[in-house]
Amino acid sequence: MSTSKVVLITGGNKGIGLETARQLGKLGFTILLGSRDAARGQEATAALTAENINAKAITLDITNLDTIQSAVKQVDDQYGALDVLINNAGVCLESGLPPSQHELTILRNTYETNVFGSFSVTKAMLPLIKKSPAGRIVNLSSGLASLTEYNIPESDAEKYGLNLLAYMSSKTAVNALTVLFAKELKDTPIKINSADPGYTATDLNGHTGYRTVEQGASIVVKLATLPSDGPNGGFFDENGVIPW
Repeated sequence: MSTSKVVLITGGNKGIGLETARQLGKLGFTILLGSRDAARGQEATAALTAENINAKAITLDITNLDTIQSAVKQVDDQYGALDVLINNAGVCLESGLPPSQHELTILRNTYETNVFGSFSVTKAMLPLIKKSPAGRIVNLSSGLASLTEYNIPESDAEKYGLNLLAYMSSKTAVNALTVLFAKELKDTPIKINSADPGYTATDLNGHTGYRTVEQGASIVVKLATLPSDGPNGGFFDENGVIPW
């Protein structure tokens, strides 16, 4: 059994997930990199290991219950508990069409990963997180999930100008998962929060974001390492609370 805290990061082989792994690894965490592609997971793990970070790749497709259960078994067998779960894996499948021109399959496939996948991993890993003395769950959300900011022009003109039905509504649903799990877990040491990494350059947006992965990962790391008196059931970026 590991004596360091163990963190599982879904979609951890690239982008914000990989940078989060790097930053937490340098803080002494044991890193479990969840990746749909085993080879890419091993490649990312090798890069972290070269930086003296204790990392292990786990094949994990969050839309596949068999791989989720296999990951649960691996974590249980090797570590006996999970200290931190970061639901980082996500997709954006849209091409900018207005809501009325969306195909239903775009919504279904987006929700399958962003919402149902995050729920499935959280539910499956929760018994192991409860075995940690201070479990933490971080859901990767987006500033585009804020109903307030993308509905009021004066609030944030940049967000108001976007109208990505599937992605934006799926991240709003992720925030709902955060709030409702937090209510269930309020009498436990576990804390679950949503993180907005900002418009970060990743594969998800074709690297058009103006923020670096180092900047994007900072709020994720902060929420993953909250003290016992830290917030629960909130939505945050690096500057503080984001309105729902």
